Amino acid sequence: MQTYFYALADTIEKQLQTGETYLCTYEGEDSDFIRFNQGKIRQAGNVKQAYLSLSLVQGQRTSQTNITLSNDLAIDSAHLSETLAQLRQQLPHTPEDPYQLYSTTVHNSEHLANNTLPRTNDALDTILSTVQGLDFVGIYASGGIFRGFANSLGQRNWHSSYSFNTDWSCYHNQDKAVKSAYAGFIWDNATFAKKMETVKQQLHRLSYPARTIPRGEYRVYLSPTALSSIMQVLCWGGFGAKSQRTKHSPLQRLIDNPMEYRLHAGLTLTENTASGIAPDFQNAGFIKPAQVPLIKAGKFAQSLVSPRSAKQYHLPANGANDEEMPLSLEMQAGNFPQAYVLKALDTGIYINNLWYLNYSDRPAGRITGMTRFATFWVENGEIVAPLNVMRFDETIYNLLGKQLIALTIERELIIDADTYDKRANSTMCLAGALVEGVRFTL
Repeated sequence: MQTYFYALADTIEKQLQTGETYLCTYEGEDSDFIRFNQGKIRQAGNVKQAYLSLSLVQGQRTSQTNITLSNDLAIDSAHLSETLAQLRQQLPHTPEDPYQLYSTTVHNSEHLANNTLPRTNDALDTILSTVQGLDFVGIYASGGIFRGFANSLGQRNWHSSYSFNTDWSCYHNQDKAVKSAYAGFIWDNATFAKKMETVKQQLHRLSYPARTIPRGEYRVYLSPTALSSIMQVLCWGGFGAKSQRTKHSPLQRLIDNPMEYRLHAGLTLTENTASGIAPDFQNAGFIKPAQVPLIKAGKFAQSLVSPRSAKQYHLPANGANDEEMPLSLEMQAGNFPQAYVLKALDTGIYINNLWYLNYSDRPAGRITGMTRFATFWVENGEIVAPLNVMRFDETIYNLLGKQLIALTIERELIIDADTYDKRANSTMCLAGALVEGVRFTL
């Protein structure tokens, strides 16, 4: 794929006219997809696909389009020639962009990951034998994801990664189920078996009579998966330079008034590209630092700065995508052992999953959402009943600030399970969180 992409880039290069610059990015994958229902394989297939995004630049004008590649060099080269001619015709009618910015410094890079994935059949044998007798519903996705960049200045970048992602639910009855996931780079049967044992234990507890508790404030434990839902909402503008400069960031109070608003001193968040599966370059040719500290010991550290924001607000670009959202978010581990969570929770709510999250007051950093699947009521350090669905409404400054009791030592790698259009390559590495006084409104 790498050689093929570079051959296409050379084809574009040869057809450029005076004063023209091109930028192009490559997105490809070779993935196995297996869907399960009631503990059986219901659909199996392999997807090999590749797309090329081409931008033609002249002065401050840019025309851009995307094409699907056939992997036949003659066909794709002819398609590119036609596409380039069309973009050239469009350029005079394209308005000038005052915030256009692309890298003019050539930084070549190559990341060729080792493929340590199991054979799909071996993973399936383990899954099917482990989930016998369960209403197991989910998906197994595995394979390579490939990204490339090239421009007329001679820059060439390539990134490959190989990962698997198993995302599933085991149903008890009606709306009662346990959701779990296992993702990574090297399949370990013992790790999957341990996760399934936890699922089975929680399924048994779902057989207890469900309980509804009054609205109010409760001590809660947020699993890494539940916390990832909160972090996903926070990433909607929380760390981007544009949202911060336009005062739309949900972390604006932390940025503008750090003496009054702060997060927990044990909270450190980093965009850790070096440990994720996303590439270390973006579609304007800028190279991402290995790490960008976002929150350091509870205080605002840096913004994610896209090329457009860099030009508009006179900031140094740091390789952020156009949305200025983290792709490889990592939370520093805490000092609290996960094995003691129930004992420390004492009486409160154990939350495995959240859903339907959104801002209820964006400027205040207030988020609302619903509990989902296996959420349990805990008394004296013991799970005593599953809870019916509840809505929470709380600020980031409480959840990750003054009401945060502890973060777990253990962290979980969460790979985005989105497969719409193509497999996602964003990741989070998160701890679990023990939080005091979370407000539940109904």
